[in-house]
Amino acid sequence: MKVECYDREGAEAYELVVKQVLQDLQLGRAIEDLQIFADPREPVFIIVVKFAKAASPVYLEDMAIPEYDKEENKLHLRITDETYLPQLLEKLWRLEGREKIQQPTRFEIIIENPTVKLEGLIVHDPQETLRKKIYDAIFRIIPEGFRVIRDISSDNIIAMVCTDEILQEEWIKKADNMIKKVGAERRW
Repeated sequence: MKVECYDREGAEAYELVVKQVLQDLQLGRAIEDLQIFADPREPVFIIVVKFAKAASPVYLEDMAIPEYDKEENKLHLRITDETYLPQLLEKLWRLEGREKIQQPTRFEIIIENPTVKLEGLIVHDPQETLRKKIYDAIFRIIPEGFRVIRDISSDNIIAMVCTDEILQEEWIKKADNMIKKVGAERRW
């Protein structure tokens, strides 16, 4: 982690804030690198976070065996792993409508008159969950009042340029350089 600021005491204070937020959200192990550039005189705040790749997504086929009954026009899902059952139900309710979903037992879901192809449905995506947690952390770290934000994230790097004024092109370039530096570095 590196905090770049003309004010040494301000940089140290931000390091403490960042460490506390990462600890609160249990993100310490997921963050590979974190760089901040802050200059309240301009005012600009740039944050770049490189995070580790999370586990692979969990697909419907990983946790259920689908069986279609043509006569009744119902799709029966036999649950083989109920770990992500709440997420599956939530997705099915959103896709098919709550009134079409029945769950007679813990290990069975019935979808009446299914209209959506569920093959390959991602039930749980750890990478997306991690991204959301990192965005949560970033918004806790950004200085109060810095509501003009440019998100220039890609892949496993989340980067934001923040200010309470008009975004300057030089700040975007600074952020791009920080991204290149963080992306090139490897943590062993």
